[in-house]
Amino acid sequence: MEIFSSYNIIIEASIIVILSFWFNTLSKKTNIPSVLMLIALGIILQYAMGYFMPDKPEFDGALEILGIVGLIMIVLEAALELELKKNKIVPIIKAMGIALLGLLASAWVAAIILHQFIPEMGMQSAWLYATPLSILSSAIIIPSVNGLSETKKEFHIYESTFSDIMGIMMFYFLIGGLNPAEDTGFSGFSINLLITIVIALVASYAIILIFQRIKSQAKLFLLIAVLLLLYAIGKKFHLSSLIIILIFGLVIANVKLFFPGRLSTYLKNEKVSQMYHELHIITLETAFIVRTFFFVIFGLTIAISSLFSLSVALVSVLIIVSIYLIRFVILRTFFGSDIMPQLFIAPRGLITVLLFYAIPKEAQVANFESGILLFVIIATSLIMTWALIKEGKKPGVLLDEELLDSTQEAPQSPNLEITNTEHEEDTPMEKTTDDTDVSKE
Repeated sequence: MEIFSSYNIIIEASIIVILSFWFNTLSKKTNIPSVLMLIALGIILQYAMGYFMPDKPEFDGALEILGIVGLIMIVLEAALELELKKNKIVPIIKAMGIALLGLLASAWVAAIILHQFIPEMGMQSAWLYATPLSILSSAIIIPSVNGLSETKKEFHIYESTFSDIMGIMMFYFLIGGLNPAEDTGFSGFSINLLITIVIALVASYAIILIFQRIKSQAKLFLLIAVLLLLYAIGKKFHLSSLIIILIFGLVIANVKLFFPGRLSTYLKNEKVSQMYHELHIITLETAFIVRTFFFVIFGLTIAISSLFSLSVALVSVLIIVSIYLIRFVILRTFFGSDIMPQLFIAPRGLITVLLFYAIPKEAQVANFESGILLFVIIATSLIMTWALIKEGKKPGVLLDEELLDSTQEAPQSPNLEITNTEHEEDTPMEKTTDDTDVSKE
């Protein structure tokens, strides 16, 4: 039976997307994270394919491309959620500090555990494997904390966003250290980062000013293509390319801050607002598709037998315990006794899987069982679900449910309140801005 014929692939992919949508509806009613359902679907498909195909197909090429696009979209979506205002400075700095401390401490302890318990696992490789396991999943957290108080909800949005961004940067910094010829150390990394920031700011201003003047309606994928091009070129020159994506997202989400005074006269409010809205939608949709296929493929490729391994269970439990012990100490230090349910909202998810598949071959360890990833993802997701139910707050639907809401209530950049006397034809949009500003709520 030809499973991977052209029409069969279309049918199979379509059914998976439809099931993913249905899983989110089921998740709303049962409080079971839909990522677990997607992984279970992948495991079922693994057994089904084993019946029809004795040789398991390779997904490495597709995973690499999906991984790059997924990382770009996740960072862009995270940046679009960051609202930079003076009254947000303290919460933002606090959340950033907690995210950084949690990331470094969790990765350090996880690296020690992996180094001690995985045969032939060197400390350098251990850090690479530990980093994905130490990153919070904003794709799961952000839509799941809608029932919490505004202060706690805001904290989780900032913390998970910074954890994603800093975790990805840390991962690729560690990869750079694998090649001594290209490893320039911390000082070289800092110079590289500064150059990248300058290029990112120049590119962001240029993109916004140019794209707001393009009259064609079909320009959104042109914008995505430009961002992908900048990312790829940056990688060729060994720049921190994700910073370019991050800064572009911050600029378009906070245009009032980045276009103050006379600079605001160069903006067309309606065009920039439309650009932000459409970009928000496409990042949500792309993240939904990437998440769907990544977790299904993860279930397809995982060795089921590893879940029943005593060593896998031992390493996974030690990592999970360390995650919550470290989180308890950090939250207790910053917030005192009011740390519930924040203590248990620390799921691992899409970023963990994406970065796991991005580990270079020279750093891969054959003895590492991918069941550890599955164990940690399932456990942290279930613990978060339990904590939110116990708190009496029903977890929101995951990222793609937020997508559906956003298609009905168009997200609008909260910082597009720009006085622009030179473009009076754009002022009708100002009236609708307040009504449609839901992207940060």
